[in-house]
Amino acid sequence: MQIAIVGAGIVGAATAYELAADGHEVTVFEQRGAAAEEASFGSAGLLAPALLVPWAVPGIGPQRCAWGGPAAPRLARGSGAAGLAWRWRWTQAGRRPEAPALLAALEGLGRYSLARTRALVQQLEVDIESSRGALVLLRRPEDVEQLQPALQTLRDAGTAVRDVDADTARLIEPGLSADAPLAGALHAPDGEAGNCRLFAQILRQAAQDLGARFIFGARVQALGGNPAGLQVAGEDAPRRADAVVLCTGLASTALLRPLGLRLPMAAVHGYSISAPLREDTHAPQGVVIDPLHRLSIARQGQRVRVSGGAELGHAGGAHHAPTLQTMYLALSGWFPGGALTSSPQVQVWRGARPTLPDGAPVIGAGGPRGLWINAGHGACGWAQACGSARALADLIAGRAPDVDLQPFGIQRF
Repeated sequence: MQIAIVGAGIVGAATAYELAADGHEVTVFEQRGAAAEEASFGSAGLLAPALLVPWAVPGIGPQRCAWGGPAAPRLARGSGAAGLAWRWRWTQAGRRPEAPALLAALEGLGRYSLARTRALVQQLEVDIESSRGALVLLRRPEDVEQLQPALQTLRDAGTAVRDVDADTARLIEPGLSADAPLAGALHAPDGEAGNCRLFAQILRQAAQDLGARFIFGARVQALGGNPAGLQVAGEDAPRRADAVVLCTGLASTALLRPLGLRLPMAAVHGYSISAPLREDTHAPQGVVIDPLHRLSIARQGQRVRVSGGAELGHAGGAHHAPTLQTMYLALSGWFPGGALTSSPQVQVWRGARPTLPDGAPVIGAGGPRGLWINAGHGACGWAQACGSARALADLIAGRAPDVDLQPFGIQRF
């Protein structure tokens, strides 16, 4: 089949690789000048457990954030009534009767995706700066109650998550400050972090080696159906294909609307701070999650990356200083001396995570014949990319995927 893919982030690159590996003739259209230039650029890096990725799922986390905001994305300038309405939907989604079933489906997708990611890393014989082990830091014993929905889902699925005391937590992560308040922790030994952008570039090259074409600087301005196709800005005639796979971010909403499909996706902006490693023994060895501040701190090769924040609204203008201050304080407070935060090589990034109000992506047929969607992964794009790509490729080939995609259909909206 001739298949066109819109978007070359981690999800688009993984989808291109899987479809090319199946023998399809794949062309990827990306409006930026390279792969993984948007949400995938400054990913937090956490691959698993996906349910514990900060801001991944509504209803998981503290009732109020440390900087005083509610446990929902912050309304930034320009968010307006639409942002307020979307945030209300996000807050309500975690309280609905179907929320536990969706959590279980997301856990299954995350587990399947982790296995597929590891298989590809081994198959391609690459180093993605991965680190093993995830530690959820608990300042107070009662903090674990805020994570119970996700923890129960993980344990029901057989994922090893064990309670450890503060002394054991510091043995697992020797760089943790002895002075930071720590009542205990949750340890997921099979947790993992890695460099999302690096792997997206590797998958792009691997897909090209299989014959896939990547066309950069190509903005898709319209989709066609029956037959499938797309219109690239600046081109006179539409491009035809046997199938079109939509892996782009917020642009998905505008592209689907003329086809009668409503996707309530919002750009939830998050931040990451990447700093050079200062002292190995003082830095994280794996990834730690601070649920109170809704952030993670991960080791990525010779760098340390702290990621957090969630804001709806205007993408331009100044960064939100209180969020960045919280992230810097968390990094220096948990791992003093672990990173060179005053180095000129420190990179501060803000990017949009295309997110749906229930925290789950849309994976599957889009409605018109030949249109497929693999988008809306939010904060879990890296954690779900390889699994959703393999499962969608199976669907397109007429095979039953090894993971249940029914909960991720567009019909739920």
